[in-house]
Amino acid sequence: MKALLSKAVGGPETLVLDEMPSPEAKPGWAVVSVKAVGVNFPDTLIIEDKYQFKPARPFSPGGEISGVVKSVGEGVTHVKPGDRVLGNTGWGGMAEELALEAHRLVKIPDSMPFDDAAAFIMTYGTSWHALKDRANLQPGQTMLVLGAAGGVGLAAVELGKAMGARVIAACSSQEKVDLCISRGADAGVVYGRGPFDRDGQKALAGLFKEACGPDGADVIYDAIGDAYAEPALRSIAWEGKYLVVGFAAGEIPKIPLNLALLKGCEIVGVFWGAWVTKNPERHQVSVAELMQMYADGKIKPYVSERFTLANASAAITHLASRKAMGKVVVMIE
Repeated sequence: MKALLSKAVGGPETLVLDEMPSPEAKPGWAVVSVKAVGVNFPDTLIIEDKYQFKPARPFSPGGEISGVVKSVGEGVTHVKPGDRVLGNTGWGGMAEELALEAHRLVKIPDSMPFDDAAAFIMTYGTSWHALKDRANLQPGQTMLVLGAAGGVGLAAVELGKAMGARVIAACSSQEKVDLCISRGADAGVVYGRGPFDRDGQKALAGLFKEACGPDGADVIYDAIGDAYAEPALRSIAWEGKYLVVGFAAGEIPKIPLNLALLKGCEIVGVFWGAWVTKNPERHQVSVAELMQMYADGKIKPYVSERFTLANASAAITHLASRKAMGKVVVMIE
């Protein structure tokens, strides 16, 4: 089988397409013939050894897949060969076949295309956990989403609306804001590119405050970090919740903790992957809720671009450029 491999630390240009032996299903595991792979921000980090997990090389990037079960190991009963599935893998997805723990697989209906399925679990799983479990988002609350046109950001926009919130989409271009409004956002704000000097930070905070209204944002969903975090936090409502989701803009921000004191707010970490491991039963409930919302038409991944496996390194490059909107997917024949 063919696989896109990271054999040395580096950017997407270091990845190579190579032949690998087909995997076998160990007890408790399954082998999936991969049909599509969702590209996510961790893919840009893991190949440079900048992610929380550092798999042994060679390995394939690709943290979420969809496909058809090829074989199952001893003790596997909830999926069987021929089942259409999606799965969160962490890494290893950019390959024609993948072996993984069977409990990571979720059966999908025939009506769900493979590209939708590969663009589903990480973004909606992360955002559902963030809004439901960590923020306890309530109908009528105001939510500001930073990086709203990205994968997790757009999922947060859709889920926030489904939960009855007023959603403000903050993006780097009007085109991205327009996409978010077409997916349910109530309003949007365009921010400039950092870094910002002190006056620039104050101006950005003013933009966020104006967009959120005089009471501020009850929930701030921050997937980009960097120079945008402090201005956003200055626009939070009294006793609001600031969700730390990721750092797609580059740097991990240093937050003046006096702001948390003055705002009476909570700064809340969102680490969906670890939560899934620690709460497998609750994760299964969340997956069922998300699949029902998909079936009801309340959420649907926006796949902006599709790449082949042979060109998958370009997909990671494109995502890293911060020009992508929604989800980027690698399709495998």
